[in-house]
Amino acid sequence: MENAAFDAIGIVLDPARFGFLTIGVIIGLAVGIIPGLGGLVGLSILLPFTYSLDPYAALAMLLALSAVVATGDTIPAVLFGVPGTVGSAATVLDGYPMAQKGEAGRAFGAAFSASLIGGLLGALILLVSIPILRPLVLLIGPPELFALCLFGISLVAMLSGANRMKGLAAACLGLLLATVGDDPNTATPRWTFGTFYLFDGIPLVPLALGMFALPELAGLMMRGGSISQGPRPTAMTGQWQGIKDTLANPGLVFRSSFLGAALGAIPGLGASIIDWIAYGLAAKTVKGADQTFGKGDVRGVIASESSNNAKEGGSLIPTIAFGIPGTASMAILLGAFQIHGIVPGQAMLTDKLDLTYAMVWSIALANVVGAGICFLFANQLARLALVPVGILVPGVLAMTLLGAFQTGASVHDIYAVIGFGLLGMCFKLLGWSRPAVVLGFVLGSLIERYLVISYSLAGGAFVLRPLVALILLATLAGVVLPVLLRIWQGGPAGTSQTTRSPLRLSLRQVSAPDLALALGFVGLFLYALATQAGWPFKARLMPIVFAALGLLISSGVVVQMLAVRPAAPAGAAPEAEADPRQPEARGRGLRFFASCIVYAGLIHVAGVLPSLGVLMLYLLIVEGRQSWGRAVLVTVVVLLASYVLFHLLVHLPWPNALIGDLFPGLRSWFPTDIV
Repeated sequence: MENAAFDAIGIVLDPARFGFLTIGVIIGLAVGIIPGLGGLVGLSILLPFTYSLDPYAALAMLLALSAVVATGDTIPAVLFGVPGTVGSAATVLDGYPMAQKGEAGRAFGAAFSASLIGGLLGALILLVSIPILRPLVLLIGPPELFALCLFGISLVAMLSGANRMKGLAAACLGLLLATVGDDPNTATPRWTFGTFYLFDGIPLVPLALGMFALPELAGLMMRGGSISQGPRPTAMTGQWQGIKDTLANPGLVFRSSFLGAALGAIPGLGASIIDWIAYGLAAKTVKGADQTFGKGDVRGVIASESSNNAKEGGSLIPTIAFGIPGTASMAILLGAFQIHGIVPGQAMLTDKLDLTYAMVWSIALANVVGAGICFLFANQLARLALVPVGILVPGVLAMTLLGAFQTGASVHDIYAVIGFGLLGMCFKLLGWSRPAVVLGFVLGSLIERYLVISYSLAGGAFVLRPLVALILLATLAGVVLPVLLRIWQGGPAGTSQTTRSPLRLSLRQVSAPDLALALGFVGLFLYALATQAGWPFKARLMPIVFAALGLLISSGVVVQMLAVRPAAPAGAAPEAEADPRQPEARGRGLRFFASCIVYAGLIHVAGVLPSLGVLMLYLLIVEGRQSWGRAVLVTVVVLLASYVLFHLLVHLPWPNALIGDLFPGLRSWFPTDIV
C-alpha cells in the first residue's frame, strides 16, 4: 500500500495530469462563485471532455472541480449573503455579518484556511479508512439515517436566535414544503394545484436562493452605500487574522472536518445538510456561541467551511468501495468510471490501488491549489465589499435569477425564487428564522423516505436498534435539556428576551405584521390538515404529523405574542440593514421586488436574457443612479457572460417569447432562439 501511495503521487504530479487538475480547480472555483450552479452542473460540463484523457487525468480533473466548489461558494456567501451552492448556506450566517463590519478579508482567511485543512483531513480520512470503514458503512441503514435526520432537526433551535418557537414553526413549514409533489410511496399528488411544475416537488435551489439571496440584495438596495459598513479592509491583516483564527481553534476544525467526512460517507445525506449539522454542533459546543453565532463569529465560518470540504473525501468511500454514490456529484463520477472501464468495489482496493490513491492525492492537491488561488485574490475580492451596491446588486441579481432558472429551465423557477424571496424578506424583517425553513425542507424528503422504509422493514421496533436509540436519546437531550436549564434559571422556555412584568393581553404591544405572519402560519397548517384527509395513509403520514405539530407551535407563538411583553420594541428588525419604517428605504425595497415581478412577466414577451437586460438597466440607472454609459457596459458584460455560460456551456433551452412569435425575423438576428 505504501508503494502504491508513493507511485500515485508521482502519477498525479505528471505535468500534463497536474495541468488538467489545475483546470478542474479553476472551473470548480468559478462554478462555486456563481449562485445556483454547484458541482453537479460543473461535472456535467466537464464529463464529455474526459473521453480522450487517460483515467488518471480524467479523474484528477473531475475530482479537483468537485473538491473546490465548496471553497469557491464561500465568496458570494461572505460578500453578498448569497450561498454559491446550498452547501454554503450556513456560512452566510456569520460570514456576511463579518463583511458588513469590514472583516471580509478575515472571513476569507478563516474560510479558505479551514477549507484547506478540512479538505486535507478529508483526503487523509479517505486514505486510511477504506479498508477499515467498509464493514462499518454496511451497518448504516435507513433507521440510522432517519435518526440522524431527526438529530439535524433538533439543531433548528440553535439557528433561531432568541425565539426558538418561531424557529420550530419555520422548520415545520420547511418540512411541509418538502412533501409537496408526487408522493414516492403511493404516487398521490400532494398540493400540486394541477401544475406539472410542482409534480416533482419544489426545487431546492430556487427556495434557497429566494430565502437567502433576494432578501439580502433587497436589504442592500434599501440601505444603499456599500456592503461593508466598517473600516476599509487592509491588504493582508484581515487574511492573516483569519488564518490565526483557524489555527487558534484546532479542536473545532478537526471536529467539524471529521464530522463532514463521516457524514459524507453516508449515502443519501447530501451536501446540503452537512454544513448545518457541523454549524449546529459548533453552536452547542463552542463557548459563548449562543451569544455570538449568527452575528459575525468567525468560529461559525470555520465550522461550516471545514466540514464542507472534508465531505468530498468521505463521499468517495462508498463510491469507491461499493459503487454507491455518496452525493449526487459522485453519481457523475461513477459515469466517468464507466467511460474509462473502472469497476468500483474490491478491485479498487487490490488491483487498482494506485488509481485509488491517485484519487486521494487529487483531492489533497486540488484543495492546496484552490486555497492558494483564493488566498492570492482574496484581498481583491474583499474590496468588492466597498463597491457601491447600485452597481453590485444588479449583476448579482442577474446571476441569481439565471442560477434559479437553470435548475429546470422553466420560468416557474423564476416565479419560485421571487415568491420565496418575498417570504424571506418578511422573515428577515420580522426576526423569523430563514435557515430553519431551508433545513426543514432539506431534511423533509429524507425523513419521509427513511421513515417509510424503516417502518416497512421492522414496524415501530426499528427505534430499538442500538445506534438508532443512542442517536434519538442524544436528540431528545439536545432539545429538552436547554429548556429545563432555562426554567431552572428562572426564565421562560420559549424566549430569552422577556421582561419580568405580569403577562397581559394587549394588541397594542404586538407588531401587526409579525402577528399577521404568525396567524398565516396557523392558517397554512390548518389548510394542510384539512386537505390531506382523502390521501392514502403513507401519503399523509408526514404531512399530518408536521402540520399538526406546526399548528401547535405556531398557535403557541401567537399566544406568546399576545401574552408576553417583549424587551425590545415589537416588530424590531434584527437582521435588516435599513429601518423598514423609513419611507425612502421601504420604497426602494418595494421597487426592488416590483421590478423582479415585472421581469417575470416580461419574460413571456421578450425572453429571458433580453428581459434581464431591461431589469439590469432599470436597477442601474433608476435605483443605482449610474450613468447610461456605465449601465450599458455592465449590462452587456453580464449578458454576454450569461450567454456563454448558460447557453454555450450548460446548453439551457430558452422559452419562446411573444415578440419572437409575432416577428419571426427577429430570431435570425440571434445565434440562438433566445426570443
